[in-house]
Amino acid sequence: MEHEGHRQRMRDRFLKQGLEGFAPHEVLELMLFYAIPQKNVNPLAHDLLEKFGSLHSVLEAEPRRLCQVKGIGEYAAAFLSLFAPVARYAQMEKAGERVTLATRQKAEDYCVKLLEGERREVFYAICLNGQMQVLYSAMIARGSLTNVPAYPRLVVEAALLHNAHSVMLCHNHPGGSLIPSQEDVEVTRRLGAVLQGMDITLIDHMIVADGKALSMVASRLIRQESSPEGLSNRAADSSGGIRSCSKLPMGEQKAE
Repeated sequence: MEHEGHRQRMRDRFLKQGLEGFAPHEVLELMLFYAIPQKNVNPLAHDLLEKFGSLHSVLEAEPRRLCQVKGIGEYAAAFLSLFAPVARYAQMEKAGERVTLATRQKAEDYCVKLLEGERREVFYAICLNGQMQVLYSAMIARGSLTNVPAYPRLVVEAALLHNAHSVMLCHNHPGGSLIPSQEDVEVTRRLGAVLQGMDITLIDHMIVADGKALSMVASRLIRQESSPEGLSNRAADSSGGIRSCSKLPMGEQKAE
């Protein structure tokens, strides 16, 4: 069939030169070959780009929205939705092998990258060794657009599983506000108390929004008992220490 020859030529081109020179619709078409094997997917690639505006937006779209495009079924939607999180996962795994969060700027950059592209609130516990090297970034929970539950038991389990000396928490505010809610602060203090009881230090809690990060320690919203010099020299605290927590909600505080 005509489109079978086209598919083979596209695959050969990719294997020979990678994606160099490919137009966005061609990249999407190449991906769709493997999700929809018996159909000409060129018009479908154009339809997806017309609806979402860019290849990036297509790959970041929720499966249910992808299914709104005629010709995209549940399988194809799930397949397309897999690429962006897999790329992030691989990137963070690679970075985690060598990243040292010895300064606040490095910690902020890491958290921003970790949560890049997330459309809903996501809560992470970043497990660190004594040299502030990332051992593992554990996704603890994924919530709604404005709320994510923080499970102390899962945070502790992740820390113990990866033999963490300390933990840094981070979650995002998809609405764009960097301002922590009072719930954010209270939950962080309680999680800190739980970790402290396991002899694990809570280093900080980063709020991420619009490509920026806010440190609760630097903002004097929580006290950090001990930390490497790079993080502590800008984070002396005068506000309440880590108090003592079940399922705890993290919410977004809108700026007034």
